[in-house]
Amino acid sequence: MPSAKPARERILDAAHELMLTVGLARATTKEIARVAGCSEAALYKHYASKEELFIRVLSERLPRLTPLLRGLAAEPGRAPLEDNLTEIARQAALFYEQSFPIAASLYAQTQLKRRHDETMRELGTGPHLPIEGLDAYLRAERAAGRIRSDADTFAAASLLLGACAQRAFAYEATSTGVRPPVDAFARRLARTLLAGLG
Repeated sequence: MPSAKPARERILDAAHELMLTVGLARATTKEIARVAGCSEAALYKHYASKEELFIRVLSERLPRLTPLLRGLAAEPGRAPLEDNLTEIARQAALFYEQSFPIAASLYAQTQLKRRHDETMRELGTGPHLPIEGLDAYLRAERAAGRIRSDADTFAAASLLLGACAQRAFAYEATSTGVRPPVDAFARRLARTLLAGLG
């Protein structure tokens, strides 16, 4: 029996599932449509390309950094800075953990990566936006007097998000193959960053 969800949602769910299990390069629009229970033509009524589908999976199915960062930048000083940085680090670590297996195949195929980058530019999105969003939030906190007036907010944003991205793949080769637990990792990262910004 077909799902009661609208076709757009079924297609996005199918794309997410396939991109996680077989990777972006091997998840074809034909297979995504089959898993979604619709035709490939129906898929193209909702999404212009597989690259757009991937971007929509990242923005709609994985932890959402941009709304969190915008909300915090709009109201600096509302909650303890350490708590805010911890939540940002937690959401970022989960986002990269879930997106890395999907995106890894982009880097193995130059043409796929090029098409993906072109689509991101067309849609006005990309991996630089969380850094810009966190930088904006930290600048707002700097203006509110909660971090040092000479703090390099762009470098701090890059360090925090870079550490979260690194956590996604850096531990698979260890003897246990286990990532540091996300909550403890996020708290330690926030405290360390805050020590440099304080």
